[in-house]
Amino acid sequence: METINEGKARFKSYVDDKISKKLPVFYNPVMKLNRDVSVLLLNSVEKDDMQLALPLAATGIRGIRFLLELKKSKIKTISFNDKSDEAVKLIKSNLRLNKIKPKDKIKIFNLDANEFLLNSKGFDYIDIDPFGSPNFLLDSAVKRIARNGILAVTATDTAALCGSSKNACLRKYWSEALKNEFCHEIGLRILIKKVQQIASQHDKALIPIFSYSREHYFRIFFGCEKGKKKADEIMKKHGYVVYCNKCLFRETVNTIFNNEKCPFCNSKLDSAGKLWLGQLWDKKIVVSMNKEAKKIKDKELIKLMQIITDESKINSVGFYDIAKVVKHNKLKYVPKKELLIKEIKKAGFKAAETHIRPNSIRSDITLKELVKIIRKIN
Repeated sequence: METINEGKARFKSYVDDKISKKLPVFYNPVMKLNRDVSVLLLNSVEKDDMQLALPLAATGIRGIRFLLELKKSKIKTISFNDKSDEAVKLIKSNLRLNKIKPKDKIKIFNLDANEFLLNSKGFDYIDIDPFGSPNFLLDSAVKRIARNGILAVTATDTAALCGSSKNACLRKYWSEALKNEFCHEIGLRILIKKVQQIASQHDKALIPIFSYSREHYFRIFFGCEKGKKKADEIMKKHGYVVYCNKCLFRETVNTIFNNEKCPFCNSKLDSAGKLWLGQLWDKKIVVSMNKEAKKIKDKELIKLMQIITDESKINSVGFYDIAKVVKHNKLKYVPKKELLIKEIKKAGFKAAETHIRPNSIRSDITLKELVKIIRKIN
């Protein structure tokens, strides 16, 4: 066991050369950014006196960081839970290490995660951050998230969501994925759709307020609204993406048919869905988060937030991989991303770097117009 520093917290954890759920108590140092963003978001939303729940608390690092780094007005109560006896001991030890005394606002439970949630009266914030798929906790979490509450969901099973295991995606998420340059955005939108489907069964509408894809995982924060009509409105924003590998045609549609052909080159179209076709971010919250991030001296967090701030202004499904567009159209060379964005804006369209894939841009420009601009730059 080692003593580790993260954020303002100092804690003890089991470590290994390889990140594994076989550790006596799981800890993943790569997910530091995940926890950074959680702190950033909660400090940026206009909510105080929240009841926070961590059903899979493990070492307790996320909750301890909340206690040390969130504004004093934010937390009414915070509930740590883990079914592992060893984890509960470690949580208590790490609270003492940070000189946090278990006062009225801190509650510690030693239960199965679903049992913990279902035995509660509900929470303003629930954080689901498992190893693999979050599916096993979604129904319980949805039942216990309060009106105007925030549900945070992580998924690390990118093989299913990114199209490497198509049967697993159908089985776990009731959707078909695409294994191409869009796979991470498609996976993110499939995960959003699945969580929303679970919520709709309980007459709840879960609206993404902040979403991102990072290396081996997806992360979405949902705002919760109650009511059948609101749940119905969310479900109407589910659909499909069709894509042509030959001419790069891409479009969102409400329905698809077998052997559908590309309207431009008559090739067979690939498709993904159903998935969420709405916005991935609440622009107001993103702006607040970006301001908060600049107060923290963390280059990785600041860079991510600046990219997403620019990207969130563009309401589009998918993006353009510049290198692929250049290769497909037999153009001379790949223009610099910054120059291309500048030229697209000059032409009257929106454009920004996307955090999802390097050397790619999100824009409302058509492929035809984009190729014209690249030819002009070449």
